Amino acid sequence: MSDRNFELKPFSQSELVPDIYITGKVSRQDNNLIINYFLEGDLSILTIPSKVINPERKDELWQETCFEFFLTIPNSSNYWEFNLSPSGNWNIYHFDDYRQGMKEETTFQTLPFTIKQNNKNLKLYLTLDLEPIIPPEKDLAMGISTVIKTQSGNISYWALIHPHPEADFHSRDSFVVNLEN
Repeated sequence: MSDRNFELKPFSQSELVPDIYITGKVSRQDNNLIINYFLEGDLSILTIPSKVINPERKDELWQETCFEFFLTIPNSSNYWEFNLSPSGNWNIYHFDDYRQGMKEETTFQTLPFTIKQNNKNLKLYLTLDLEPIIPPEKDLAMGISTVIKTQSGNISYWALIHPHPEADFHSRDSFVVNLEN
């Protein structure tokens, strides 16, 4: 197992992008994906969904502050999108190809992540057994991203890289983390 540190960059450097930092670590141990996000800065300027008592699968989490990652097997057209809200709500989508054939990935009934938050930072921790969707002998390619919404309603898009003229987390060009079996 080797940890890989990451830092997400905003799509635009405009004044509408909040003064925050999003970093983290990702690794694959056996067939468990371990990802931790660290959001730091003045969180009072952000809209962060409140924790819910009973987290559940929800659609359109990306319309608020939401942590996301994308997984694929190299040389496969399939991929998965994982959405994790600071509220605890979550969803996983499976795509047959680039933005095609989107459907909920029902193999998972929960997404086991935890959130720790104070005025200056928010930390998200996830350990996920990939066995239901990806065999342990397969390598992975991964994109890591976050949507940030401010109190004023501005939305910014953060990712490892932004290879196109528009923010597009689904682009295979942004799946730049390789996790070997």
